[in-house]
Amino acid sequence: MAITAKMVKELREMTGAGMMDCKKALTETDGNMEAAVELLRKSGAAKMAKKAARIAAEGICRVALADGKAVVVEANSETDFVAKNEVFQEFVQSVADTALASGKEGGLNGEDVQELLDAGLTEEIADKTLKIGEKLSFRRFAKVEGECVASYIHGGGRIGVVVAADGAADDDAKTALTNIAMQIAAMNPQYIAREDISAEELAKLREITIDSALNDPASLPKPILNGLFAKALEGKFAEEDVAAYNEQKNNKYLFNFLSDAAKAALAEIAMGDKAEICANKIFAGLVEGRVSKQLKEITLLEQAYVRAEDGKQTVKAYLASVNKALKLTKMVRFEVGEGMEKKNEDFAAEVAAQMAGK
Repeated sequence: MAITAKMVKELREMTGAGMMDCKKALTETDGNMEAAVELLRKSGAAKMAKKAARIAAEGICRVALADGKAVVVEANSETDFVAKNEVFQEFVQSVADTALASGKEGGLNGEDVQELLDAGLTEEIADKTLKIGEKLSFRRFAKVEGECVASYIHGGGRIGVVVAADGAADDDAKTALTNIAMQIAAMNPQYIAREDISAEELAKLREITIDSALNDPASLPKPILNGLFAKALEGKFAEEDVAAYNEQKNNKYLFNFLSDAAKAALAEIAMGDKAEICANKIFAGLVEGRVSKQLKEITLLEQAYVRAEDGKQTVKAYLASVNKALKLTKMVRFEVGEGMEKKNEDFAAEVAAQMAGK
């Protein structure tokens, strides 16, 4: 049967597949439109299998909200170019809508994701792979519920945020919660309040802070640093560093004159004296100050509200100014590709390798 341009156009409009793929499918099925559609769908699944080993770390986040519930999803593509594709964006929004209606809580590569895939999204991904020509994947989703919910999408979908609160649901509360979603996108807090941090996590944070301080001798209080220098001068420093110390010991830029080996020796001594230094009240105060600063950075309610006129008002104070009954209950922030390996495109190296193989 002769394959006409009209037939190719019709099949392309039905499937979104490329013109040559449509012509090939019609030729192989002798012009049978239904069989050609089925062949293209199978071809899409085959393309997915072929691309399975490739890395899809680009993509977008999308959100959906309804009746006190909000969901954020992340779907991935191989390139940022495809992430801007309208077909892909519509697909990701349909995934968000499906996830919201599913009743599932969501998670990272968890059973809930697989259940949604099994419920029909796998076939839809195959169709979109056929149309777009890249490996696509539905990576994760998460849901929040509350009397008031809000969302925010940043950077065209690079970051997606949903947040929930109880205590109020009027327009002022919704506006405040949207502002908080923007805060979460910008400042990436790890917890809502200090009370959400477990004793184990807090202990780990303090331990990291202590080790970080000891491994950076220049930041230590002078009495402790003087003790480290006294031990280092007893055979730990090379002659050049001893000379540099004696010449520059009263210079606040002393460390600029010491070798890396000398700085490493001081850090080694500090770590060896860890128990003794930790018992020092001055050092303990330094550690608590640094821990407190970090907690303010990673705890949403203690962060400075980014839209505060005085630059000092905390998120907690901002919410209280809107409605003292408004209480944040859950937040989720997704950033595309976080925690994923990304392909490092080096086209010059790729061309060179291909030419070398000829």
